[in-house]
Amino acid sequence: MSSPAPSAGRSLVLDGVTHRYGDSFAVRDINLDIRGGELVSLLGPSGCGKTTLLRIIAGFVAQTEGRVIVGEEIIDDLPPSRRAVGIVFQNYALFPHMTIAENVAYGLAARGADKATQRAEAQRMLDLVQLGPMGDRLPRQLSGGQQQRVALARALAIKPSILLLDEPFAALDKNLRLDMQIEVKRLQRLSGITTVLVTHDQEEALSMSDRVAVLSQGRLEQFASPTAVYDAPETLFVNTFVGSANLLPGVVLGADAQGVHVRLDAGADIVARAGRGDAGERVVACIRPEHLRIENGEVGFSGVVEMALPLGSHVVHDVRTAGGLSVKVSEPRLAGGALLPTGAAVRVRVAAPGLASIFPQAA
Repeated sequence: MSSPAPSAGRSLVLDGVTHRYGDSFAVRDINLDIRGGELVSLLGPSGCGKTTLLRIIAGFVAQTEGRVIVGEEIIDDLPPSRRAVGIVFQNYALFPHMTIAENVAYGLAARGADKATQRAEAQRMLDLVQLGPMGDRLPRQLSGGQQQRVALARALAIKPSILLLDEPFAALDKNLRLDMQIEVKRLQRLSGITTVLVTHDQEEALSMSDRVAVLSQGRLEQFASPTAVYDAPETLFVNTFVGSANLLPGVVLGADAQGVHVRLDAGADIVARAGRGDAGERVVACIRPEHLRIENGEVGFSGVVEMALPLGSHVVHDVRTAGGLSVKVSEPRLAGGALLPTGAAVRVRVAAPGLASIFPQAA
């Protein structure tokens, strides 16, 4: 199998990028420094500004403030056709009347490449995405996954400095989506192209990315590695949007080398990871379901099992505390093991110190 020409990958910097629509902000003061060859996801819910950022990078939208820098070049004044940016859209945007080879060669033709170069590069790209023998087919004769690979081959054919992926897996079923995520990651590693992926799917962002930029309401909440975003979220939004978390109110008792000591309203003392918190301050402790354990002894807080949901290798217990809070506890499931019955009285503890994050409780 052939591979694309080696590429060192060019850096991409968003320097104070802001864009307004009238009096409202689509994105506000976004600063990202993306290294050459890196795959970065823009992750967030609908309306958070991630697609606006992608369109600004591509040149389809001119930002209100700030700069877009590729390598050492400020590209704000360049039209999309001169930005050396390849784009794969959610709907793939293939020309239905063209063969897939013609689709792949389209960008090269628009840049004035001769016919021989177009044919050779189109075939090389189709070989790369394992569609080499299908060059004379029309898009309607391909599956969704095959059409996506054609769109990716077309984007790579122009040897872009930056590859932009706009929710490229959204239309695929679960199994095919995973296959294509692996394929795109492989091709991105082979090519070394700096890649920006827009997605609202947290699993997709965490599994594919070198770093993740989490956005909310046009603001950058955190920009870090997938493990840092998941294990050490910097804001309450990140903690609840990336993965799932139980929100348990409490009060800070103090802090020491172990972390911040918190007494939960549910009736247990925990040690949260090091962070800000003054004694007596009301806080919300965010604890992921897999960081909790069902306890048979006296440790932890009391509750009653309302439901047990077996999910393959794990079981999720929905536990109602004495104060009426619903707490999810995810634990490994032993083959053949009985599930806890509804109404069972249990105690719940944090698996180890330093697993909870705390944030100020809203007034």
